[in-house]
Amino acid sequence: MTRVILFDGVCNFCNSSVQFIIKRDPQGIYQFTSLQSDVGQKLLKDHEVPVELDSFIYIEDEKIYFKSTAALKVCRNLKGLWKLLYIFIIVPRPLRDAVYGVIARNRYKWFGKRDACMIPSPEQRKRFLD
Repeated sequence: MTRVILFDGVCNFCNSSVQFIIKRDPQGIYQFTSLQSDVGQKLLKDHEVPVELDSFIYIEDEKIYFKSTAALKVCRNLKGLWKLLYIFIIVPRPLRDAVYGVIARNRYKWFGKRDACMIPSPEQRKRFLD
């Protein structure tokens, strides 16, 4: 099963989220690529992702998920109590996405922005698509 997380590589919150996921995914079921990378851009094009979606995208076996659904689908496979967050999938998507949207729109203001994408550690490198 292919599980790829696309994230905003210059967003501090997004980079912290990737590190959070890596720590709670000891079996390494998730792979990562930044939206800004060549691989990320190709995946966005291949899946016809609208340009305005620029924060967190999850692809599982060629099916693509956006916004709150993407985040909840990822939580479902994390170790610990984080998987319990998946229960929020029962909340109507427009409501979930509205909350997600507030965070996404303010992520640079609240958490800051990097000048360049993160560089994974050598042990994390195998989890990132080139």
